[in-house]
Amino acid sequence: MKRAGVFGCCVLALLSLLWSGAQAEVTGREQEKMIATETHETLPNPGSFDFSTRTVTLNSGYTMPINGLGTYSLHGDECINAVKSALQCGVRLIDTASAYGNEEEIGQAIRESMVELGIKREEIFVITKIYPGTEMANPEASIQACLDRLDIGYVDMMLLHHPDSNDVAAYKAMERFVQEGKIRSIGLSNWYVEELETFLPQVDTLPALVQNEIHPYYQENDVIPYIQSLGITVQGWYPLGGRGHTQELLGDAVICDIAQAHGVSSAQVILRWNLQKGVVVIPGSSNPDHILENTQLYHFALSDEEMARINALDRGEKHDWY
Repeated sequence: MKRAGVFGCCVLALLSLLWSGAQAEVTGREQEKMIATETHETLPNPGSFDFSTRTVTLNSGYTMPINGLGTYSLHGDECINAVKSALQCGVRLIDTASAYGNEEEIGQAIRESMVELGIKREEIFVITKIYPGTEMANPEASIQACLDRLDIGYVDMMLLHHPDSNDVAAYKAMERFVQEGKIRSIGLSNWYVEELETFLPQVDTLPALVQNEIHPYYQENDVIPYIQSLGITVQGWYPLGGRGHTQELLGDAVICDIAQAHGVSSAQVILRWNLQKGVVVIPGSSNPDHILENTQLYHFALSDEEMARINALDRGEKHDWY
């Protein structure tokens, strides 16, 4: 009887512990869902940017994850391992470009991860781009070359990397590849208000995405609302400052103060700030810990006051020539 009594107490204690853990997990999920709902209601384009599913509905009808991995400057095994690490962490948005010279590695990492992790191709959203000059002058061959190097069946999104004298013809070539089912959505990179006003009347398909440099020191506060008002999704490259500026941005006193208040990193605050502005983020990294950290953006939300403090950091300071 005594042994049975002790055993019964142990069982009850174990059940109580398991119940407490389950309750904590449920509470965490409910809190995240509540944050997602509250944030969703304040986004610039309610109904398309969904924090609960962590996706945005493009004007092409497809959905795209709102956080992903940028692969600029990643090559060889470093690139393959970074993409595999990202996919293992749940990242489903991968950004590359012909000019990055790593499409073959991206494709290899995706194909291998599909087998190793049991991921379906349609679960992964891949963006690539063709470059001005020779590539845009020969768009059909350049587009097909991207498809061949990636070797993943189709491309979810293809962008024109910069404006060019042949950009309209190159865009129309992308439209034809959409009709053939080889590309699902098309868009632009490094297009601003003036360029868009000139370009858009010349094409039939509204871009699904415009990808520009966006971070707290270069906020594009005139460009982002304009693009969003057209029903086009905005994506930010260099969200953490890029090329020699990342540490300065991560060490900014305002951002560090907000990060400390939420118990998160400066990088997470900056990425969350972008998301709450309705900007998709594609931070680049080859560090598995940083890749994982850059996905953990949904358990906290920035207040209006905190958003305003970060908005006040804008210097109009572009960190690349584009």
